[in-house]
Amino acid sequence: MSDKDLLEKEEIFSKVLRAGRRTYFFDVRATKAGDYYLTITESKKFTNDDGSFHYKKHKIYLYKEDFSAFSEILSEMTQYIVDEKGEEVISERHQKDFKREYNTEDATASAEPNKDVDNFTDINFEDI
Repeated sequence: MSDKDLLEKEEIFSKVLRAGRRTYFFDVRATKAGDYYLTITESKKFTNDDGSFHYKKHKIYLYKEDFSAFSEILSEMTQYIVDEKGEEVISERHQKDFKREYNTEDATASAEPNKDVDNFTDINFEDI
């Protein structure tokens, strides 16, 4: 059996949730014994300085014997957050008019090497 056949046989049902730079994949898969389990994968896109990008992925495997407890705790935790903070997103970067402010320390540090350029002495090699 090829790797492609194995993947097709292993993935039973899938859903995708796109959330900004993050994408969540929910996949029902089959064990060798034919039972099902759930994988939840978080994939986050990172952009390098040169414009290229890469993804970091984190995966959770959730088996049937843990579904009930996992579901209860997830519901309890999400309800706690909504009860305490409401449903409105209060993170600045999630606001439509968010503009990233530059750190003045970073700007100063990057400007330091340029000070040397401003203070150079023009040398005429014919004088030497």
